[in-house]
Amino acid sequence: MEKRDIKILLADDEADVLDFMKYNLERDGFEVYTVNNGIEAIESAKKHQPHIIILDLMMPKLDGILTCRELRNLPQFKNTLITFLTARDEDYSQIAGFESGADDYITKPIKPRVFISRIHALLRRLENKEHNKNISVGEIEINTEQYSVLKKGEEISLARKEFELLHLLMNKPGKVFKREEILRKVWGTETIVGDRTIDVHIRKLREKIGDNYFKTLKGIGYKFEA
Repeated sequence: MEKRDIKILLADDEADVLDFMKYNLERDGFEVYTVNNGIEAIESAKKHQPHIIILDLMMPKLDGILTCRELRNLPQFKNTLITFLTARDEDYSQIAGFESGADDYITKPIKPRVFISRIHALLRRLENKEHNKNISVGEIEINTEQYSVLKKGEEISLARKEFELLHLLMNKPGKVFKREEILRKVWGTETIVGDRTIDVHIRKLREKIGDNYFKTLKGIGYKFEA
């Protein structure tokens, strides 16, 4: 996964900290969104579907702990990487953070190199999740080790590219995948295929899994809906 494809959401009520993180992440090639409180973080996450979410522990309106819990209760953020950013390094704060569903914990003040290094470490974990995790959305289950798909417990036979396309879409239920992104992630940059290839594979998936799971956005791309 390329950096330009990685979206990071930052939530912190300190403008200078927010600017510092945004500047360093954008300089490193990431796409960055910023908000000032927990409520805005949830709204922005729903809109942008970030790969990594960084939450300040102490925020107005909704603190980091409650924000993390709210996000984890939404299916599309069940496997999203979430880390806390805070000046408080007490053990109980870290424990509360992990119990709410956080993947990591970063303490302030942060040095640029250390901060970017921690983000890269999270990114490696994200890549491992993308490649190795099994996915279950509604009635559909994917086993990445066995390359199998189950619907209501019954196995559905898919060709390899059909499986990879389904796996991509199911990784982020509700997210719109643009056609260019689908071609790049499923077929790669070295293989030349036309847009019609995506349409054919989507049609086959609709026939085998169900038409209601796949939504077309004309001229843009596709998304998977439970």
